[in-house]
Amino acid sequence: MFTMDDLNQMDTQTLTDTLGSIFEHSSWIAERSAALRPFSSLSDLHRKMTGIVKAADRETQLDLIKKHPRLGTKKTMSNDSVREQQNAGLSKLEQQEYEEFLKLNEHYYDRFGFPFILAVKGKTKQDIHQALLARLESERETEFQQALIEIYRIARFRLADIITEKGETQMKRTMSYGKGNVFAYRTFLKPLTGVKQIPESSFAGRSNTVVGVDVTCEIGGEAFLPSFTDGDNTLVVATDSMKNFIQRHLASYEGTTTEGFLHYVAHRFLDTYSHMDKITLTGEDIPFEAMPAYEEKELSTSRLVFRRSRNERSRSVLKAERTEDTITIKEQYSEIMDLQLVKVSGNSFVGFIRDEYTTLPEDGNRPLFVYLNISWQYENTNDAYASDPARYVAAEQVRDLASTVFHELETPSIQNLIYHIGCRILMRFPQLTDVSFQSQNHTWDTVVEEIPGSKGKVYTEPRPPFGFQRFTVTREDAEKEKQKNDEAIGTLKA
Repeated sequence: MFTMDDLNQMDTQTLTDTLGSIFEHSSWIAERSAALRPFSSLSDLHRKMTGIVKAADRETQLDLIKKHPRLGTKKTMSNDSVREQQNAGLSKLEQQEYEEFLKLNEHYYDRFGFPFILAVKGKTKQDIHQALLARLESERETEFQQALIEIYRIARFRLADIITEKGETQMKRTMSYGKGNVFAYRTFLKPLTGVKQIPESSFAGRSNTVVGVDVTCEIGGEAFLPSFTDGDNTLVVATDSMKNFIQRHLASYEGTTTEGFLHYVAHRFLDTYSHMDKITLTGEDIPFEAMPAYEEKELSTSRLVFRRSRNERSRSVLKAERTEDTITIKEQYSEIMDLQLVKVSGNSFVGFIRDEYTTLPEDGNRPLFVYLNISWQYENTNDAYASDPARYVAAEQVRDLASTVFHELETPSIQNLIYHIGCRILMRFPQLTDVSFQSQNHTWDTVVEEIPGSKGKVYTEPRPPFGFQRFTVTREDAEKEKQKNDEAIGTLKA
């Protein structure tokens, strides 16, 4: 591997020898690039080399295109092309597949006058075959320009294989783009079974007969800088392609959870597009509930008809980054959002500071209406993907735990409520490191204080603004709370 400093200090011949294979059998591009030094980054080097090709005349560009081998051929080609085609499975074609590729390549060459070129890194032989069929329908000029674009992509991949930017000071900037509201629905996903049972919840798994997810995909990397600064889309993956990528990979996903699906898609993205440095995926579940069905004179649950739920929402977030050839999960968490719970009595709020600004009366027994966003993180992120279902924490269980604690607790404040909910979650699921809350107080305003013959009251929506809380409950908090509970039980027994 070479650094930018290495390249900037080389004499012209050494630089030409080092970069001569970046463009197939065209070392003249590397030689001319020597005069454009210094190179500030891999992206800068790539931009200057492709600029040389773009500035060349039509015949020179055509000559460059023709120097590329035909995909799937068994004829002699450069070492880089051999390796790239091997990785795509083109060196292990069955005889029938080889003959099909040969026939299609000949047809393409006869139609356009140059070979079919595709940056095959991260693609399968099926992907390549499909692309070849589709591009046979294009016009010649479209294919000429597409061939150059694919050559630029190949050059980027080859540069990334021999150059490291490690140790260089890179300017930190916000630079990303992506696609939101990618809706994907799948029927008959593998069921989620074998989850740990807890006393507070009847949840035992998901049938996954119908599954929906709303995905947001955000990608980044230095390779995309030219698209912002120069309008150069050579390495841009269209957001429409991102949408199709996500939706089609839901078909090949063999797991059982949204968390696992995001992990799968993130790795497939970074494996397919090696110039991407990082990806953030957010997946919001679209829940469906089975409807009742009257079968054989008995009311049961339908296995075919479902209704879309409109209650609280479950979401998963995953952030992954590439360092050279290693993909690292930088952050993963799951959450349940907009869980709305009301407890009609057994809640108080007293003892707070009272001064000249205070108009809120103390209340020893009030209804309490809260909105909760609850997120949780695993000590080992692999547990989130449910490869071992017994270590997976389902949003349904977190929801039921929150409701149970709310029911049990004489609530002196929302702050204390979320603390105890968090401790209970961590006690039940020791594989988690922490539980975080964003809560809001939406307790109703009283309209009628007393109703004759009833203990009820009449309320209306609270006037804005609303109060909110943020808090993270840690493993240490849960252990302290458990110790307090154990001591209290010991005292009672004594």
